[in-house]
Amino acid sequence: MEENNLQCSSVVDGNFEEVPRETAIQFKPPLYRQRYQFVKNLVDQHEPKKVADLGCGDTSLLRLLKVNPCIELLVGVDINEDKLRWRGDSLAPFMGDFLKPRDLNLTIILYHGSVVERDSRLLGFDLITCIELIEHLDSGDLARFPEVVFGYLSPSMIVISTPNSEFNPLFPSVTLRDSDHKFEWTRMEFQTWALYVANRYDYSVEFTGVGEPPAGAENVGYCTQIGIFQKNGGKATEACVSEQHDQHVYKARKGLTMLPRLVLIFHPQAVLLPHLPKMLRLQVFTTSYPSLQQERFFKLVLVNEVSQQVESLRVSHLPRRKEQDGEWGDEPKDTGGSKAPVPCFGPVFTEVEKAKIENSPKPFCVGDKFFVPLQRLLAYPRLNRLCANEEMMRSVIADSIPLSSDGSAVVTDLCNYFDEQFEF
Repeated sequence: MEENNLQCSSVVDGNFEEVPRETAIQFKPPLYRQRYQFVKNLVDQHEPKKVADLGCGDTSLLRLLKVNPCIELLVGVDINEDKLRWRGDSLAPFMGDFLKPRDLNLTIILYHGSVVERDSRLLGFDLITCIELIEHLDSGDLARFPEVVFGYLSPSMIVISTPNSEFNPLFPSVTLRDSDHKFEWTRMEFQTWALYVANRYDYSVEFTGVGEPPAGAENVGYCTQIGIFQKNGGKATEACVSEQHDQHVYKARKGLTMLPRLVLIFHPQAVLLPHLPKMLRLQVFTTSYPSLQQERFFKLVLVNEVSQQVESLRVSHLPRRKEQDGEWGDEPKDTGGSKAPVPCFGPVFTEVEKAKIENSPKPFCVGDKFFVPLQRLLAYPRLNRLCANEEMMRSVIADSIPLSSDGSAVVTDLCNYFDEQFEF
């Protein structure tokens, strides 16, 4: 649920009559954003690879977490199919995701189902979040919730947030913060429940929250109370994960699986129409992001980076093109001309990186050809991060970029049409 940053609704999920602004408590940023940012900070700290959000609602938390580079699988589960129906579009890759792929693969899946049903597809997760969820469960579902989430799914970490009812008297005319809430606990009630569950299922738990109380009311605690549960002994063992097989109870998400926007832009009919019958039969919403782990995207990025670096070096060499062909000089010579040197804008290197570049084989000219050794390219941090060695770089770019006869350098023309139009 999301609160608007307006009067009383900025605090407690937007289900109240408006009250005079001076009597309302306002959180900046809004409380729902504080909850989501808390989870994101936790993800930044612990770097989980597999994350599931139970009761994901409108997928706001998933959209915030999908930018974390450590996450490789992001799953949302919700009982309200209407909320899931049109949210896939905001989770699908944008054009920028294809132009700058992630380092690691990322798959996002939405399931329609209840959080108190066992589904083996959520076994073995590093983190499961339940943000403002448990207060929506009736007594029967609340009793089954620990058995499913802590006992069956048994992730490495669980984060549960819920309203702190001790804060409610600070709001005008508030009993429950949402009409769908079945209960709202005091800090003692939540901590008693959490400690019992943690002890039963071999977790440790620490308590915190978001939404600071106003001055003079510090004794009521945070507006939203949060429990962070960590599995004793670390991650669930493989035996624990594998003892359940193919127990799939979550329902299909109706509608089309989202295709990447870039594909639809360039091939709207050729791609979409042949696969339409198959798409209609897909069981769940799922989308995958391009990454450097995928060969086609890795090659695209590497070829682009090599081409840009070679072009940058070539342009830098142009002021010296009238000099005698030979090895690249460390510094451009002062020609005494009246023209100011062409400014170069590029990455800023550390002293260690500068030394590594300077100690690598230098670019050189032979006739009207410009050669950039692969070892020189590998000295630049961005290319060094992509390629482990010269052989790897050569094998990837060989069919896309001209190389010298021995394959040790990239070869390009020293001058081109644009250089002749804009004299350096």
